[in-house]
Amino acid sequence: MLTLHAVKHHARRFPMRCALLPIALAAVTACSGDAGNNGSTDTPSDPALTAAYEAITADDLLRHVKALSDDSLEGRAPATPGEEKTVRYLEQQFRALGLSGGMPDGSFIQNVTLLGFTAHPEASFHIGSRQIALSFPADYIAVSRHEQPTVDVDAEMVFVGYGVDAPEYGWNDYKNVDMKGKVLVMLINDPAVPDQADSTKLDSTMFKGSAMTYYGRWTYKYEIASAKGAAGAIIIHETGPAGYPYEVVSSSWSRENFDIKAPDGNANRVKIESWITRQRAEELFKAVGKDFETLKSAAKRKDFTPVPLGARARIHLRNETRTVQSRNVVATVPGSDSALRNEYVIYSAHWDHLGRDTTITGDQIYNGALDNASGVAQLLSIAKGFTAITPKTKRSAMFVALTAEENGLLGARYFAAQPPVPLTRVLANINMDGFNQWGRTSDLTVIGFGNSTLDDVLAEVLRPASRTIVRDQEPEKGFFYRSDHFEFAKQGVPALYTESGVKFVGKDSTYGMTKREEYASRDYHKPSDEVKADWDLTGAVADTRVLLDVGYRVLTASSWPTWKPGTEFKAKRDSTLGNR
Repeated sequence: MLTLHAVKHHARRFPMRCALLPIALAAVTACSGDAGNNGSTDTPSDPALTAAYEAITADDLLRHVKALSDDSLEGRAPATPGEEKTVRYLEQQFRALGLSGGMPDGSFIQNVTLLGFTAHPEASFHIGSRQIALSFPADYIAVSRHEQPTVDVDAEMVFVGYGVDAPEYGWNDYKNVDMKGKVLVMLINDPAVPDQADSTKLDSTMFKGSAMTYYGRWTYKYEIASAKGAAGAIIIHETGPAGYPYEVVSSSWSRENFDIKAPDGNANRVKIESWITRQRAEELFKAVGKDFETLKSAAKRKDFTPVPLGARARIHLRNETRTVQSRNVVATVPGSDSALRNEYVIYSAHWDHLGRDTTITGDQIYNGALDNASGVAQLLSIAKGFTAITPKTKRSAMFVALTAEENGLLGARYFAAQPPVPLTRVLANINMDGFNQWGRTSDLTVIGFGNSTLDDVLAEVLRPASRTIVRDQEPEKGFFYRSDHFEFAKQGVPALYTESGVKFVGKDSTYGMTKREEYASRDYHKPSDEVKADWDLTGAVADTRVLLDVGYRVLTASSWPTWKPGTEFKAKRDSTLGNR
């Protein structure tokens, strides 16, 4: 899942000239400076990185993006011919660079067994003799991870506010009411608790104020519904709190989806996982004599109690399931020291996207050029850079291209649960999910800024070029929980996830957010996410070099990165390293 932030990079001022790089698909702008035709004037923090910096070029980044977003890969969906071609390309590239296979047997492939499921639902709400018919996927989506051909739910509906049970905040939307067998209707995001001193702001002591916590993510909503023994969970979609329009939900969930295959066939999972548009939710609430806004306001208080809606949800779902093998691709640049080479920095990027939708007219292929062919291009370019470092680092660098991120970070979850090396030997994860395609910036966004000392390492790398770190511009959208680094963090590994900044060199202050909003509305999770004629990869080159430099500093430092006090992942790391 990609989110776009724009990168700003203010390098030392050198005379620069712009030229057009002719390519087969588009004309993409690159700027050349004193580093030749690689679009950058960056200076590495260590002379040992000079050749590594020069190895990272706009030409290579663009070449990989074009190859991975080509129509012939049909959108890179897991368990399709597009996966076969993608995995083959990645392994060939790693081999050509001279990297070693990262699995214990020396291979490049980690098999990930997935359950593929495609839902064909029918749904309606019933209030006495009245029926509200729903249209799939225009009004709602519904899926089931149960490995069964049909799934049926006919159950009472209960509005549970935000559906949160958070003891550390003294918050429990359930109030010990039995939810077994019910269909829970819930709001997306965290409880929006107003600040008592200023009602225009959110209380920073509750759910991190405007920043989304994991309690606000859709994944948590279905997990807690499962834990409560509910028959179904319906999330009311709202674009602002969700962080994306309903079209993202409908396009993502109306085709085949995946989960890691479970021995029990996911029998302990809630039977029906659903989203509904706000418009249809309002219609439901009005039909049962309730006001949506009134109940939403009530849900912002600790004293909220579940509200039976006096309606039943009837959902019949025909479920097509299959067991498939997908793959993570894992490679290493081994360290030079016989003991320290067993310690790693892991770079990650997901290779998958949404595949092909044969039900739509016109362009059916979700090429995923930015999401996330671009991140994989960075992964391959950093790997190339590491092969050019002289002398080699004593510790090792691992590069993993992960499957099924778009389906809920599945490849990363599997990798973190079944790592080829113990995570107690992993110093850090550096994740890439979309590069900056709009030119140089004077800052770099850190998603989850303040969580770990990796921020400090990054700041040191940026300082010579007078670049700065900027916090996530939209913390309420929970971007930290929406990409693969989160699965490493859950296991205690300090993780760095950067995205584009907002201050573009030579542009006005609104340029970055304007471009970001354009991408989100026009291209995100749509077939139009393709290489564009106006791409300027000078910023992408600079940022990719920065991430290489951060990993190098971590690998060569005398101390390991740590989570900062108060971060939710610190206890896990402390306990696992204590058992090292």
